[in-house]
Amino acid sequence: PHGQKGERGIPGTDGANGADGADGANGEDGNDGLPGQDGAPGAEGAKGETGAPGNDGAKGPKGERGEPGQKGLAGIKGQKGQQGDDGAQGERGPEGVCEPDDYHPCNCDTHTVVRHSQSTESPECPTDYESLWSGYSLVFFEGNGYGLSQDLGSAGSCLEEFQLVPFMQCSSSDVCRHGVRTDKSFWLAVGAEADFTVKPMTSIDEIQNHISRCRVCVGTKYILTRHSFTDSAPDCPNNFHPLWTGYSYLMVTSSGTSGGGQDLASSGSCLEKFYLPTFIECLGRGTCAYYINNLDYWLAQNPDITQPGMWGMGNVYSGINDILDMGVARCAVCAAKVQMRHINYFQD
Repeated sequence: PHGQKGERGIPGTDGANGADGADGANGEDGNDGLPGQDGAPGAEGAKGETGAPGNDGAKGPKGERGEPGQKGLAGIKGQKGQQGDDGAQGERGPEGVCEPDDYHPCNCDTHTVVRHSQSTESPECPTDYESLWSGYSLVFFEGNGYGLSQDLGSAGSCLEEFQLVPFMQCSSSDVCRHGVRTDKSFWLAVGAEADFTVKPMTSIDEIQNHISRCRVCVGTKYILTRHSFTDSAPDCPNNFHPLWTGYSYLMVTSSGTSGGGQDLASSGSCLEKFYLPTFIECLGRGTCAYYINNLDYWLAQNPDITQPGMWGMGNVYSGINDILDMGVARCAVCAAKVQMRHINYFQD
């Protein structure tokens, strides 16, 4: 049998340390600590690369007007500009009073000039001339085999109305006949194609498409015409200026001895266009046509002054280019630049 439990003994000495136990599980994160104090400024860094340009900013308000700047240096003189277009014709001025004296002479005379378009359009008057009327370009009449020409520089060559035969034949027995079959009229043509093989025209509308138009003009400048006898238009004399240049027209002939010519000092002897045939023939029976036996005469070129009158004798110019280059002479219609003054050379 067991005996009674004895008294507690004296504590023994500490035992040796036991081996390390296994690591325990991680504990939960602790709360954030208080913020630390700011650190000392770091050293200055290197300069960065240039950035891309930014977008344009909004338009700012208009600034105040600045002070006037200093006067700049004079610029270099520019080149001369091209001549401008002619201005429109001004209104007619009031009628002047011609009262010449010893110190202020004036020209009280007026001069007419007739211009032919050689087309179906009425031409314009030259500068400083005023239109009196427009019409149709008449060259000459023929009655009973006899011709009466009209200088194309005179007002009589520009009839305001067109008739195939604008005259009548009267006898001593108080009888007049209009449109006799043998009566003829000749008109300046427009350069239309001439077909000598077709029948004569009978329609007045068709005929008028072959008749040149004209205009009678009046001014105070004296007119004259100059011919060069070359392929270039001549210069106008001193104190004259050109109104137009053209071709030196001399005369026309029809069948038989009929025909007529131009005064070579007249503007009618200088046509602005060269057409063949130059005129058209109308008969009293009511027809008009181009006829092969109607002939035009023009002044010829004579450039070789060492043999006056002999150059070109016997030459034949075939084709419009040869005729213009070597055949027909040129001309100029000239107007006085200043008013003419009459001087009495026989006064005491």
